[in-house]
Amino acid sequence: MPLSFYKYQGTGNDFVMVDNRKMIFPASDEQMIKHLCDRRTGIGADGLILLQDHDEYDFEMVYFNADGRLGSMCGNGARCTVRFAKQLGVIEDVAYFLAADGEHQATIEREEIQLKMGDVTGVERIGEDFYLNTGSPHYVRFVDNVRDLDVYAEGRAVRYNDRFEAKGTNVNFVERLSEDTIYVRTYERGVEDETLSCGTGVTACALVAGMRGMESPVRVKTPGGNLQVSFEQHGDNFRYVYLTGPARLVFTGTVPLPEKV
Repeated sequence: MPLSFYKYQGTGNDFVMVDNRKMIFPASDEQMIKHLCDRRTGIGADGLILLQDHDEYDFEMVYFNADGRLGSMCGNGARCTVRFAKQLGVIEDVAYFLAADGEHQATIEREEIQLKMGDVTGVERIGEDFYLNTGSPHYVRFVDNVRDLDVYAEGRAVRYNDRFEAKGTNVNFVERLSEDTIYVRTYERGVEDETLSCGTGVTACALVAGMRGMESPVRVKTPGGNLQVSFEQHGDNFRYVYLTGPARLVFTGTVPLPEKV
């Protein structure tokens, strides 16, 4: 049977979205998912997301990295899933849903979606850099002139160092542009390349910016668009963390699912 899919993007972070409420998608087939995300031989995306029914929530979001493996929390993907859920008639303008890191709430406000992220504790300092988990692990480094940085080479060097090689980490490079604005570029594990935006990465960078003296909300520019992160800070701990930004449908279609890829 051909697979019906929806392509969504949130600030350039793009996803293949599948309505899997009937549980017919072969979610255990890593090679199939990798094939669908391939930009030359498949649909092309940074990841694949299944929207599924859940007894206690409006829906469950199941996220896979572009390498076909089950992923952790994805902030941009979550906003896209909320928009997708509204398109399917699963929700109106408010969503309570389950993701890899637990429950989340989101509100649709015209073009933008405000997503409540999890509380963040235990920020680690590594020299001048930072390491924290915002639903996914993130390494954060402040730099000068981030637009000219070789994010692929610099990010890969951190992601595959002795500490992070086994489980991986996302690597973010940040430049402070003004009193309330930062610019972020991210190397994502699972994609193993720079993406145009990373929601959990943007969140991590904004929280670190808060530790470095910036006040909430922090405006964030990425190669794929603009986001905003607000939070309540208590030293190195954060709660009431919200990621706000757009999520848009790109196109819909069908694709054959070969028995073997």
